[in-house]
Amino acid sequence: MSVRSESERLMEAVHEAAHLAARTAVERWSPGGPVDRKDDGSPVTNGDRAAERAVREWIARRFPEDGVLGEEFGLERPEAKRRWTIDPIDGTRSYVLGIPLWGSLVAVCEGPRVLAGAAVFPVLGTSLRAAPGLGCWVGGAPARVSEIGELDDATVLLTDARALVAGPRAGGLVSLARQARMVRTWGDCAGYLLVATGRAEVMIDTAMQPWDAAPLRPIIEEAGGVFSDLNGRATAFGDGVVATNRALADPARRTMGIGPG
Repeated sequence: MSVRSESERLMEAVHEAAHLAARTAVERWSPGGPVDRKDDGSPVTNGDRAAERAVREWIARRFPEDGVLGEEFGLERPEAKRRWTIDPIDGTRSYVLGIPLWGSLVAVCEGPRVLAGAAVFPVLGTSLRAAPGLGCWVGGAPARVSEIGELDDATVLLTDARALVAGPRAGGLVSLARQARMVRTWGDCAGYLLVATGRAEVMIDTAMQPWDAAPLRPIIEEAGGVFSDLNGRATAFGDGVVATNRALADPARRTMGIGPG
């Protein structure tokens, strides 16, 4: 099997798995329903758990030799050469409140390389899938970042506005926010959807886990954007995430005080 055909197979596989997670989460979507708290204080619901279980079972049937790392149930088969990541509901706080800006994220990785990633937004009725060299696809059409090249024309997105007033990155974020045309908190995976499809220019998260970031790296890069951690390194396994269109990659990071990776 050629490298390209294997990449295509994996891109379609992560897309299928993310759709499965999303369908399962929608079936259990009950805004205002019971919510548990994890050790870090973040919310978790029956929808999160059921969606991740469904994808783990699907991977076990289709790719039994691969490892799995999921937000709710941790690491399985750590010795495996290839590893899947699952964020069954990215944006659980939105999910709990009945806000439609949540999605299901799945990636497959080999070491530090992300081989394919997908994000499905069931309430918005759209999805993204990408693999290195194969482009980023929104539905059946190619996704492309915007060509805006001036910060004073840019829309900057954050998952949590509190990052502007607290934490070691606050100064750089405030500097960026002051220059931007617009700053909004359409965060979590919905922000990356907006960057990848040219409706925003910068998306920033100051705290990310592999299951959050891995699916998004090929999506942003294959849409023509630039994906890095908050230290400027091109990785999905670093300290936070900055995703931008290509024209603003250097200006945005420079304004935040981020040097080249």
